[in-house]
Amino acid sequence: MTGTNTQWLIAPYQPSTFFTLKPASATSSGGKSLLLPTPFAIKMALLDAALRTQGKNAGAILFPQIKNLRIAIKLPDVAVVNNTFVKILRPHKSGVKVTGTGLQTPMGNTIAFREYVSYHGEMALAFQGMSAAELTPLLLNVNYFGKRGGFFQLTRLPETHRWTDETLAENGYTLLTQSTTEAFNPQGILQMVDDCGEKMTFEHADIYSGKKITLGKERILHHVILPYRLEHSSKSYSYFKRI
Repeated sequence: MTGTNTQWLIAPYQPSTFFTLKPASATSSGGKSLLLPTPFAIKMALLDAALRTQGKNAGAILFPQIKNLRIAIKLPDVAVVNNTFVKILRPHKSGVKVTGTGLQTPMGNTIAFREYVSYHGEMALAFQGMSAAELTPLLLNVNYFGKRGGFFQLTRLPETHRWTDETLAENGYTLLTQSTTEAFNPQGILQMVDDCGEKMTFEHADIYSGKKITLGKERILHHVILPYRLEHSSKSYSYFKRI
């Protein structure tokens, strides 16, 4: 596969807001943001686009192809991570409580740590495993990655390229759907990204089916090295630059 020319569909996206996505192991009250959308998040965004535009039956038919996509990413030259604390609502551990006004509420205010990533420039995604005719309409209807509100805008129509994996890397792309096994730049940033496992089915992705997704089975982890180095940092931000 690595030495054979294969077709990759390239889709460039421009972020219009900050991006945030916590690792799979993070808690609700804290956790650093990843510097990129994970394969799992990208594939769920594609499935969401299929369900919204083509219906549930079409989404179920397309899901096996979406699940098995190979995905690579080309990050912008600069990424800045902003650190902040926000107020969130969280269920009371002891059940419903009565407020000072006499109202009963199951939720209470608490403080949570959050990170938001700002990209300077485009983020490009590369896909292999689906035809351009099937994948392009989905890419046109994806408008966010990661947490809701992390909006991205497709800047131009996706284009196909016949590249080997080596050519893909030479063009600045990092493969996300397998762990790094070859030599890498030690100055890079290690990220642990989640992906769809072989046991994951459409019923697991369907939030109304009742089937749970288990980390390590239906949802698996890859270790990848991003070509970023930390240039500057303080208590309120971290500045990453592409190597």
